[in-house]
Amino acid sequence: MKNLDDLVGVGIEGRKVLVRADLNVPLDGTTITDTGRIVATVPTIRKLTEAGAQVVITAHLGRPKGEPDAKYSLAPAALALGELLGVRVTLAADVVGESAKSAIAGMGNGEVVVLENVRFDPRETSKDEAERQALASDLADLVGPEAAFVSEGFGVVHRAQASVYDVAKLLPAYAGGLVEQEVAVLERLTESPQRPYVVVLGGSKVSDKLAVIESLLPRVDQLLVGGGMCFTFLAAQGKQTGSSLLEKDQVETCKRLLTEAGDKIVLPVDVVCAPEFKADSPATVYAADELPQDQMGLDVGPQTVELFGATIAAAQTIFWNGPMGVFEMPAFAAGTQGVATSIAQSSAYSVVGGGDSAAAVRALDVPEDKFSHISTGGGASLEFLEGKELPGLSVLEA
Repeated sequence: MKNLDDLVGVGIEGRKVLVRADLNVPLDGTTITDTGRIVATVPTIRKLTEAGAQVVITAHLGRPKGEPDAKYSLAPAALALGELLGVRVTLAADVVGESAKSAIAGMGNGEVVVLENVRFDPRETSKDEAERQALASDLADLVGPEAAFVSEGFGVVHRAQASVYDVAKLLPAYAGGLVEQEVAVLERLTESPQRPYVVVLGGSKVSDKLAVIESLLPRVDQLLVGGGMCFTFLAAQGKQTGSSLLEKDQVETCKRLLTEAGDKIVLPVDVVCAPEFKADSPATVYAADELPQDQMGLDVGPQTVELFGATIAAAQTIFWNGPMGVFEMPAFAAGTQGVATSIAQSSAYSVVGGGDSAAAVRALDVPEDKFSHISTGGGASLEFLEGKELPGLSVLEA
């Protein structure tokens, strides 16, 4: 893949550069609750602007239904990006319409324009290749024939979408600094991890992580399982899981995985439970094989944190994806806090696999610089580790 240095090296002063960024940040109304993905994008944008490029950013936020929706506007993200860059960032009111054309026509060197949420245009995610190509052509026409494309949205490189894949076929394409870094980190995990190699998986459903479990099991030394997904594994062991989240259709699969894994898979030995999924519901710790029928598991317990922590402390490589419990509720955050702290205190090469795990690190005030890498792409990271071809990367290698 050609990278940012290759692009800057050929001279980009006065040239337009279309950047596919990841500005898909969580919002509470119009307030961004975690700016991590925007912060991660800043070095690449700054490098381009300082080299005199005219930077046009395309990105998405949330899942609008192919039409403008004010609650998914990129306005808060564009404002935050401008504050982080220390420059004025102009937000176009549309994707490839008159507002976008006008904003881009008036650009000067080192300036930044953000196009409105690209998923407001239904062609972005269309299954019809011709429709996606038409949007890609419109994006390329916006920036002109002398422009270049930089792929900086690692969180979407597993999608064959117009602004990720199709436009990279129309303009000279380069990997941004963040995408290049993410690939290097994940290649290290798949090709040459130092051992013991420990993977910590959490989140709600086994079905969401099944492919990555199947792929990783032969390559890891220990797989620690927490979060809602652990209850399907516990059920596969014949344990009562109360009213906890349970994927009954995955129990037999979990039985097979436990048999194939031998002692590689480590499950919780105790669980923090409550009668209801509410922040103020009374929390009680139960042994993992003694959950009452009227209790649901919402976090791993203190003995599990200690057990997982001992395995983490002995590791040389750690990959963590998915919280251990409902960390957004203080009564059920201790498991995620404990595991995150253990990883942060480890001397291992540690990678946080994006998504909710990255949000948990910041929400629970675990020092980010204590991890070797915090990914910006949960789904993309998992698919890379599964060994899948990611369209947004393969097109950069073409």
